[in-house]
Amino acid sequence: MSNPAPALALTDAQRTVLEALAASQVASHREVQRAQVLLMAAEGLANEWIARVVGITPGTVRSWRTRFAEEGLTKLGKVRGGRGRKPVIPQSTIDEIVELTQNSKPEGHTHWSVRTMAAKTGVSPAQVQRIWSARGLKPHLVKTFKLSTDPKFEEKLIDVCGLYLNPPENAIVFCMDEKTSIQALDRSQPSLPMTRGRAGTMTHDYKRNGTTTLFAALEVATGKVIGSCVPKHRHDEFLVFLKTIEKEVPAGLQIHLVIDNYATHKHANVKAWLAKHPRFHLHFTPTSSSWLNLVERWFRELTEKALRRGVFHSVPDLIAKIEEYIEVNNADPKPLVWTADAESILEKVARGRVALQAVKQN
Repeated sequence: MSNPAPALALTDAQRTVLEALAASQVASHREVQRAQVLLMAAEGLANEWIARVVGITPGTVRSWRTRFAEEGLTKLGKVRGGRGRKPVIPQSTIDEIVELTQNSKPEGHTHWSVRTMAAKTGVSPAQVQRIWSARGLKPHLVKTFKLSTDPKFEEKLIDVCGLYLNPPENAIVFCMDEKTSIQALDRSQPSLPMTRGRAGTMTHDYKRNGTTTLFAALEVATGKVIGSCVPKHRHDEFLVFLKTIEKEVPAGLQIHLVIDNYATHKHANVKAWLAKHPRFHLHFTPTSSSWLNLVERWFRELTEKALRRGVFHSVPDLIAKIEEYIEVNNADPKPLVWTADAESILEKVARGRVALQAVKQN
């Protein structure tokens, strides 16, 4: 072993910082190693011995000692310029990829893929993916949306959001809607159970065994659901469901229903019944704004958790499953919390209208 190098000179402040870093549980492993090396070097230990204890090369020990002697702690943990892999794609090529992604489509396709873009620009698919990921570009994805053209959009939006964020006292707020044409689907062959290394299976084809319609009212404050399955969804069935809600809600409480603009909800017989039951208050969502009704989110969970993978030999089987899901939901209800205020939504809608107008003009 060669003679030890001269002991590294440390001030009290430098030693305090290095000791804290050497014992750190959150600093990077490399930073902890560097602090340990410098503390040992301050004790006058040989570079080879330090390298063997810390698990690095003697050359690294010498490099760290030299750098500390030149720069102290000011650049500890920073990588010096000039190190690391150099960029292999010119900036002009990156700009071209971004421009093509955002403002063009490949011939015969609706959108770019990493392979079509790679073939177009002469880089690898992996490089295209890195460029897209760094800039949040996802040409393979598309989201659906539609801006409401309801002339009373703002008025209705403010009304519904107000119910969610600041519900009235001595009242219950329900989100109510119909989930129509729920199919009782039976598979052509039995499904195979999940086993180790293999997912459960289900045939792609099916047999239709009829449909049902679910009337559901989601209590916003608690997440409980009042539900009823019926063969049709006319105003007669809607009136029966309103009477069910009337029986379920204790007397003395006002009932506020968030509901869509379906003609059934505005039938003359419905209006006449509501006039005789003044504790009911209907709040209509704007047209093309089903996202504003929280029961739609509950319908999605019903589909994902109870219906999509279900096998139903008859409509009664389907109804039994829906009723079972409602029963389980009400045994341990979890409210769907609304957080967006009307002002923030209106700002997004305004930006959307500007964007659509720009597209139309182009």
